[in-house]
Amino acid sequence: MTLVLTLLLDEAATARFDALRREHFPAGRTQVAAHVTLFHVLPDDARVRADVREVADRPAFDVRVSGVQRLGRGVAYALRAPELDAVHRELAGRWQDVLVPQDRQGLRAHVTVQNKVEPARARALAERLEAGFAPYDVRAVGLGLWRYLDGPWAADEHAAFAP
Repeated sequence: MTLVLTLLLDEAATARFDALRREHFPAGRTQVAAHVTLFHVLPDDARVRADVREVADRPAFDVRVSGVQRLGRGVAYALRAPELDAVHRELAGRWQDVLVPQDRQGLRAHVTVQNKVEPARARALAERLEAGFAPYDVRAVGLGLWRYLDGPWAADEHAAFAP
């Protein structure tokens, strides 16, 4: 079984991004809620789980929603935080021997709110979201491991950051 690792955001941010995703993602095309993927393909083993718990033993931190990111056929919000980069770097270093090429690339943290649409539709949403956008902070509250089920994900284990 394959695991996916995500950054968990506070309830208000999660609800906001989920609402945007429900509104703008094509019906029937999304199988998971809004999320911030840190690693797309991880082995389901004790080492990965132990590393996640160990790295999550840190204070919660703020993440800057820094801008609207155009994806060609979709739109996302870009996320930035030195602590987030540090978490990703530390785990990538521990897992170099098991990472797929996609996960060896540097982290470009984001939350996708629209994907799999015609480019003109994506451009229109990006322009609308950019028009009223001002950077703001959300709270990172932990790390989430999810079982990948050939499309949908199932919650597996969550490790909370210290409050």
